[in-house]
Amino acid sequence: MTIAVSVLTITEMLILLIFKPALTVRGKSISFYWLIALAGALSLIVLDCIEPIEAWQGLTRDTSVNPLKLLVIFFGMTFLSVFLDEINLFEYLASFAVRHAKSTQKSLFLMLYLMVSLLTAVTSNDVVILTFTPFILHFAKKVHINPMPYLIAEFVAANTLSMTLIIGNPTNIYLASSANVDFLSYLKVMILPSIICSVGAFFILSALFHRQLKEPLHIVQDNVVLGDKFLLIVGVVHLALAIITLSICSYINVEMYLACAVFVVSLAVISTVYCLVTKQGLSIFARVLKRLPYALVPFVISMFVIVLALNKCNFTSIIAGLFDKGDSIFVYGLTSFLSANIFNNIPMSVLFSDVLSFSSLVGRNYYGALFASVIGSNIGAYLSPVGALAGIMWLSILKKNGYHLSFLHFMKYGVIISIPVMILALLALKVSILFI
Repeated sequence: MTIAVSVLTITEMLILLIFKPALTVRGKSISFYWLIALAGALSLIVLDCIEPIEAWQGLTRDTSVNPLKLLVIFFGMTFLSVFLDEINLFEYLASFAVRHAKSTQKSLFLMLYLMVSLLTAVTSNDVVILTFTPFILHFAKKVHINPMPYLIAEFVAANTLSMTLIIGNPTNIYLASSANVDFLSYLKVMILPSIICSVGAFFILSALFHRQLKEPLHIVQDNVVLGDKFLLIVGVVHLALAIITLSICSYINVEMYLACAVFVVSLAVISTVYCLVTKQGLSIFARVLKRLPYALVPFVISMFVIVLALNKCNFTSIIAGLFDKGDSIFVYGLTSFLSANIFNNIPMSVLFSDVLSFSSLVGRNYYGALFASVIGSNIGAYLSPVGALAGIMWLSILKKNGYHLSFLHFMKYGVIISIPVMILALLALKVSILFI
């Protein structure tokens, strides 16, 4: 019964994400995929597949993989990043890249790829996609060029460099935390695969869009003005300090979610006082709060309950036994890569963290499997639109701006780019894991 309900829930959710990812009500796009996940979790409780007390204990247990703590980290970093975006920092940086493109599409392509990569590495893929996608569409329309090379490059860069830091993607946080991997230990392993994949993906993209990028470009200067300088400085300082603090949390015995919460509260208090004193009002906070991905909360919690139920019926232990055969990096890497496009990468990560907990792998084999799953959860995002919520969000932004990209068209690019990049990543991980 547990397996049947879980499979039905995931199937219905995927169908919904493919054919009707959002409902438009009075001009506003509302995502409701999370309702299917919630219905599945509640069904498992009603059918006695898992007791309510078991679900509650699993959600509130005092461990590093507590989903509530992980959501605090994700929302905390998203808040800090979106705050800076509301002051036009990201758009200003994108405009800076355009101004230094030297009037050729190839140089513009390189500048935007580097900008998206760097910003993703220190913020998160979701924030960068939300910020840069409208900018690319606006700029391409203004200078009469095909936006497709830049849109695909943006999406690939955002979902490649997102695996560099533990905070780059909720899946990184979940999988790394499940194995008690700290910020610096994570970076030590993932820096090499991230750089190699980023460079490899760029050359594949350049070859794929070679003809389009040969067309001439006439730069049109956009005068993007930064917002309030004090708020900008305060925001940048808080983001920088948050990243630094997260990197040393394990050494100072402070949990990452607490560090994120402290910096969010600090930024909110300082900025509120400043805005009230300068009589600017609190509209910036209203805009930031409006942009946070609240649907992720019921979605992650519901999927976590489903995985708890699968654990109870020994499904994950059976999968662990099957996965323990063969090369751990390639087995876990390729299965996570494909599973992300069946379950979506967040539920896949929740499932794989539990599969790993039942695994008999030890030492480098275990950590190889763990980091291979991290890679699969990130690169799997650009194999198909259902690989990650970022893909659904990205397509909805395109549609909202009058630019249609079909599921099959997305997958055409996804297959060409993601498969060689995934192989590169796993080979690089084999080298990187030797230094653990």
